[in-house]
Amino acid sequence: MKQQSLYIQGEGYQLHLRHISKNSAGTPVLMIHGAIENGFIFYTEKGKGLACYLAEQGFDVYVADLRGRGKSTPIINAKSDFGQFEVISQDIPMLLDYIAKKTNKAMHVVAHSWGGVLMASCLARYPERLSQVLSNTCFGTKRSVTVRSIEKFLKVNLFWNNFAIKLANKHGFLDAKRYGIGSDNETKKSLAQSVAWVKKGAWLDPHDGFDYNNAAKNIVWPPSWHFTGVKDKVLGHEQDVKAFIAESYNHQAKFNLLSKKNGNALDYDHINILTHPQAVTDHFPLLAAWLKTHQ
Repeated sequence: MKQQSLYIQGEGYQLHLRHISKNSAGTPVLMIHGAIENGFIFYTEKGKGLACYLAEQGFDVYVADLRGRGKSTPIINAKSDFGQFEVISQDIPMLLDYIAKKTNKAMHVVAHSWGGVLMASCLARYPERLSQVLSNTCFGTKRSVTVRSIEKFLKVNLFWNNFAIKLANKHGFLDAKRYGIGSDNETKKSLAQSVAWVKKGAWLDPHDGFDYNNAAKNIVWPPSWHFTGVKDKVLGHEQDVKAFIAESYNHQAKFNLLSKKNGNALDYDHINILTHPQAVTDHFPLLAAWLKTHQ
C-alpha cells in the first residue's frame, strides 16, 4: 500500500489530498472530514484508519484536507476570508473534478460529521455533480442539533454557538488547536455559517440564501448509508442524523446505530466510530462490501 500527497491549485491556495492505494485501478473513494478536523480522522501514515482499510480492500482512496486545514495551504489564520460557502461552491467541486479527471471514473464519497453536510449541500446545489458520485456514506452527520441534554447545552449552546464565536472574534479565527478543542482550526466565516445551521432552522445558505431543502426535493440521491454511534449523544445523535436524512428527502438511505445491543463490538461515539481498532473487524468490512456492490 502506497501513500502520497497530491496538491490541487486554487486561486491563492492549495488543497491537499492524501492518496492511499494498493490498486490504482480500483474504484476511487473521496473522503471529507468535518469541522475543527482534518483528513487524519480517516488515516495515519502508519496505515491505520478507514482510508487505509479501504485501500487494502482494493479501493483507490483520496483523503481531502479542506481549505486551510491539515496539509492544505496557507493554514487558517486571522486573514482567512472564506467559509463553508466556498467549500460547497468551489473546493468540493474542485476535488470531484480532480479525481474524476485523474481516474476517469465516478467515485464513492465517505464523510465524517459536518463533512457530510457540506457534501450533501454541494450535490443539492449542483445536481450535475451527481454523475460523479457512486455512493454517499456518512458517519455521525447531522445538520442541526435538536436533542436536549446537559451535554448539548455545554458543547453546543454554550461553547460552539457562543464562546467559540468570542474566541474567533478575539483572534480573527477559531484557534481550536491552541485551545485543545479540535484537530484543526476554523475561519470566522466557516464558524458563523455552521452556527447558523446547527441552530434549529431552515437549510438556507447564510451567504446567499440558497434553499438547499427545496433543491433536495428534486435530487435522486446516490445509494446512501448513514452510521452513528449510540454514545454519540450530541454531535451525531441518532435523532438528528435521521432528521438530516429526512430533510434531504433521501428516503432510500440506510441507517445503522452502532451499539453492543445491535450486535457491534462496542458502543461507539463520534470519534471512535472511525478510530477504534475494533472498527476494522466490526463495521468497516460491512461498508467495504456494500461499496463493492455499487461500483
